[in-house]
This record gives sequence, structure tokens and C-alpha cells, in this order.
Amino acid sequence: MLDAVRKALCLILLSLLCASGVTPATAQAAGRPNIVLILVDDLDDGDLQKFPNIWNQLVGAGTSFDRFFVTNSWCCPSRSSILRSQYVHSHGVLTNTAPEGGFTKFHDSDLERSTLGTWMKSAGYRTGLMGKYLNHYPAGAAEPTYVPPGWDEWDVPVRKLYEEYGYTLNENGVLTTHGSAPEDYLTDVLSQKAGTFVSQSPDPFFLYLAPIAPHNPANHAPRYANAFADAVAPRTPSFDQADVSAEPHWLSSRPRFSAKAIEKIDERYRRRLRAMLGVDDMVGALIKTLRETGKLDNTYIFFASDNGFHLGQHRLAQGKTTPFDESIKVPLVVRGPGVRPGGVNSEMSANVDLAPTFAELAGAQLPGFAEGRSLVPLLRGQTPSPWRQNVLLEFYRPTSEKSARQTPVPAYQGMRTAQNTFVRYSTGEYQLYDLARDPYQLHNLAAKVAPAVIAQFNQQLDALAACSGATCRSADSVRPPPFVGPPSPVGPTSVLTPSLVLTPASVIGARRP
Repeated sequence: MLDAVRKALCLILLSLLCASGVTPATAQAAGRPNIVLILVDDLDDGDLQKFPNIWNQLVGAGTSFDRFFVTNSWCCPSRSSILRSQYVHSHGVLTNTAPEGGFTKFHDSDLERSTLGTWMKSAGYRTGLMGKYLNHYPAGAAEPTYVPPGWDEWDVPVRKLYEEYGYTLNENGVLTTHGSAPEDYLTDVLSQKAGTFVSQSPDPFFLYLAPIAPHNPANHAPRYANAFADAVAPRTPSFDQADVSAEPHWLSSRPRFSAKAIEKIDERYRRRLRAMLGVDDMVGALIKTLRETGKLDNTYIFFASDNGFHLGQHRLAQGKTTPFDESIKVPLVVRGPGVRPGGVNSEMSANVDLAPTFAELAGAQLPGFAEGRSLVPLLRGQTPSPWRQNVLLEFYRPTSEKSARQTPVPAYQGMRTAQNTFVRYSTGEYQLYDLARDPYQLHNLAAKVAPAVIAQFNQQLDALAACSGATCRSADSVRPPPFVGPPSPVGPTSVLTPSLVLTPASVIGARRP
């Protein structure tokens, strides 16, 4: 009799909650933190000190991960890994374009049934995605008004997103066209929508905010037309690399730059900086809104990029898709409850770790196919044992000739450890760098070490490349083979850029390879 009464009371309470718009999931989520992911496009691991809001309110007020890598340095494969916490060989979105990649591959493979958005929504979070979703969305695979499952708020361009003017925006299934007036600038429009979302959403909420900058053509807001007029691309030791004779053919065959080519690199660099100033304004406005609404102290803000970008390093005037750090090493800064201000974490981490981190913070159920690790212990000053020792790198060539012309790099698999980069190409060529002695990856030692060293790296890479689900967390925790490169001339171990914003030295920390 008592059990029947309890059951009846539970049913009555459940019906009252549902009638008021409060579901069991949202009731359970009460008191959990808000989470914001700001994911920029093509930003390498550098120059954050040039943007005052990012530098002071994120880097200075949060913890930076200085060994954070993407497992594939191309937009759509990388973003698919973020949405699914899977390596590229598992989710199968191999490139940016159909048939083997892009939104079409993600959509047609039914991957949208289970993503970061659906996990957070199921945990009772109000979810929003604003800005770039997946390359070539909706690309004929879906209607322009299509909104994937898992997202309560959807503000994503369906055409001309990279121009940031003259685009069409899918706003929750309604198409709106924007022109070329200053107020149409996409980054500013997304910033306004983000402010409305965080101020009007009940806690907890999850916002995936994906501005376009600094992706080519790196259009900027008119107010920044004259910014960084004298800036030049960093002249690191790898800029216009003098000797590439030991590198694979795709790189060793590249000529050095002309003076005109260097001028173009510098102008591209200035455009990227100007475009990022709009993102900096976005960060400042978002934090201001969170503070004014009393939500800042219960909100985690993650700032990252989908991949890096070359600006003259290793004889590459622009682009990505390489296994060099300029492509795969990207910023990750986290601000939020319990996160140490001005901290630097040097443990190995990767973009597949973002979704597990959000899931743990939110109390969301993580599917068994997830392959990353939660960074929450690191944010709390603890390092679980065992922890990640390496990051798998994968790159696949597009099948279409037009798409293949975007990159000179052959298909490859590789791994990045704290001390080494090891790469094997489909051409049979290898790269191996001793980062402790050669942080700019100037000296390929693959042909100089004993064959047994290459064999050991190959064996470990085989395990990574074949991993699935939980086995990936076993494969990535194996320490790399002990290896010290033969003596070789190396350049300076670091190039320090003066900070443009006065910040305590502890914020910068010791940047490691």
C-alpha cells in the first residue's frame, strides 16, 4: 500500500514538473555549471597577448594548456572529433569535402544522432551552436533550414560564412540574409546573439560559439582597418627554412620565398590579427554579460581553435594539414570555478578531450565510443595515473582533384609526444624530431637513427591507429620509446615576444615544446 502511494505521488510530481516546463533532466541539472566553448578557426598557438580581453580575462584569469593538440589539422575532421570525441579513423570524416568528408559525410553517416549537443541536452542543459558548424553545411545533404538534433538555439551561416558579409544565416530554421553594412559583420552578429543566449537562458546552459576568424580571407570589422599596420609575421628559425634536404619530397622540393611572397605573408598576418580583434571584442562582451547577470562565477569558458596555421614556417606561405606544430599545436585556455588564474598545464591533451571534459562538468552520460579523456582533474590540479603520453595524428588526402590542390601533403599517420614528433607517410617516408633539442623541428633524424628506433615508434603508432573507444585511452598512455637524437646543430630554444599588455610573469609561465 505504501509503495503504491509513493508511486502515485511520484507520478503527480512528474506531471507537475512537465506541465511547468521543468523536465526530470533539467531538474537534475539545477546547480550545475554553465559551459561556453569559443572555437576560432585556423588560429595557431601564439599571439594571444595581442588581444587584451583574451589575454587578461581568459589567459590571466584562467589556465592555459601548453601541450594541447588537434589530431587532424583540417577544419571538418577536427570539428568532427570535437563533436564526437573520436579520432578521425573512428568517425570517418576524413577531409573537408564530400564524398569522404565535410558535412555530407558527417550527416550521411548518421553521426548527428549522438554528439556533444545531444549529450548536453540529455543532461538537462539548454544548448546553443552559433557560427561555423561543419564545412559545406548544408551542401545538398540537407535543406538550408535543417537544424541537427541536440541544439535548442541554432545560428549558423548556410552561405558565404568566410566572407563575414553578404551571408545567409539559419536562425532556428528561419533563413535571414545579411548585407555588407558594418552592423552585418558576422562576428559582431554572433556576439550579440551569444549575449542574448547567456542572459536569457536558465542555468545551466552550454554554448558552442564558433566565430570564423582568423580563417582566410580574414575580413575584419571596419573599425579595425588600420590596426597592426606595421606588424610582420614571426621570423622563427623555421621561417623560410634554409635547409630542407632531409625532409620528405613534398617539403624538400619546395623553393625558398621571394621578397614578394614574404610581403604577402606579412599582409596575411596583419589581416588575421585585425580579424581576431573582433573575436576579442566578442570575448569581452560575453564576459561583461555573464558578470552583469551574475552568471560568471558559475561558468566555465573554454577558448580553443580547430587547427593551427602556417605563416612562412617550413617554406609554407600559408595553410595547415601538416604534422608540424604550427598546424597541430593550438591554444586551449580555460576559465571557471576552481580553475587557477594564470596557471599553465603542460600535460599532453587533445581536441578529443574536450567533450569528455564538458560531460564530466555537466554530469552528462558519455557514450562508449568516446576516445578522449576528461581534463577536469587537470583543471583541479591533479594528474591521474596513467595519463596521456601521446596524441595520434592522422591526415587523409581528398579524392577530388580540386580539393587535393589545397594541400601538398601526402596522407600520413603520426604521433606527438612531449619530446618527439614521429610521422610516417603513405609515400614510405618518415619524419622524427627530438623536440628537447630541436623545438622548431628543423632537423629530421629519421634517416640517422637505428632502424630499431623507427620500428619501435611504428609499433606504438600501429596500436594508436587501430584503437577504438576505451582502447584508445590505453594506447595513448604508453610511454614513447626512449630516444635521444644524435648530435645536430639546433637553433635557439625559444623566441620571446614582448607582451603588449602588462601581465604578471606567472601568467605566461614556462612555455614548453
